[in-house]
Amino acid sequence: MGKTIIFYRTADGKCPVQEFLDSLSGKVAQKIAWVLSLVEDLDVVPSTYFKKLVRTEEIWECRIQLGSNAYRIFCFFDGHSVVVLTHGLIKKTQKTPQREIERAETYRRDYLQRRIRR
Repeated sequence: MGKTIIFYRTADGKCPVQEFLDSLSGKVAQKIAWVLSLVEDLDVVPSTYFKKLVRTEEIWECRIQLGSNAYRIFCFFDGHSVVVLTHGLIKKTQKTPQREIERAETYRRDYLQRRIRR
């Protein structure tokens, strides 16, 4: 049973993950597309590519490595089979910046709140 990936949009229609993807080179975007297809197709995605962040509000990260660069796309689940991508970054340090995790959590709360109101 696969998963469906959707992009989070802010209340005013912005799509942070799309803006991130648009800023990347074709080669990086291709690798990200490949990793996202693993997330969609595999029941259990290797943690090399997809990992829950500890001590977060259910935030996961898609992990993409290309050459010496590390890319991260933050996401969360909506139910069991929908993965909502929030935003991405090029990782510069070992540790994922706390403010980026908090941003993903804020987006998740916003998404869930607006989903309930629909």
